[in-house]
Amino acid sequence: MDQLDRKIIAALRINGRATYADLGRAVGLSASSVHERVGKLEAAGVITGYHAVVDPSSVGLGVTALVGIHPTDTATEDDVADALAELDEVESCYAVAGDEAFVVKVRVATVDDLERALGRLRRIPGVGRTNTTVVLSTRFEGRPNNAGLQKDRSGGA
Repeated sequence: MDQLDRKIIAALRINGRATYADLGRAVGLSASSVHERVGKLEAAGVITGYHAVVDPSSVGLGVTALVGIHPTDTATEDDVADALAELDEVESCYAVAGDEAFVVKVRVATVDDLERALGRLRRIPGVGRTNTTVVLSTRFEGRPNNAGLQKDRSGGA
């Protein structure tokens, strides 16, 4: 992956619906060259997909919580993670260092729905206890993180 690939990735992170012509203008290549490079980045697993960013409140998911999962001594982390993936309310799951094995982001419509979701989460075999933080407001989320895309791997600009 070279500097042009990094510029293409940065542009796609800002606008995943940009045309190849738009991307080409942004990075100084032809649309066909950008198309070829994007195809190679997809094939290599660098670009793993495209999706719509949706305002959670607009679709009725006004309550967000971060839930720390403390496993039992006999828990198998893969089994717990697989069970967490089965809960529709769990949007993201992060394996973390520390007392907690995972931190998950849960989105639901109401606080009552959060209580029910936490009940289902706590009944997962291997979950010993949870620690929940309710999000009051989101200052930013899901922003393009282009750290590391500005320089090549050798440290040059």
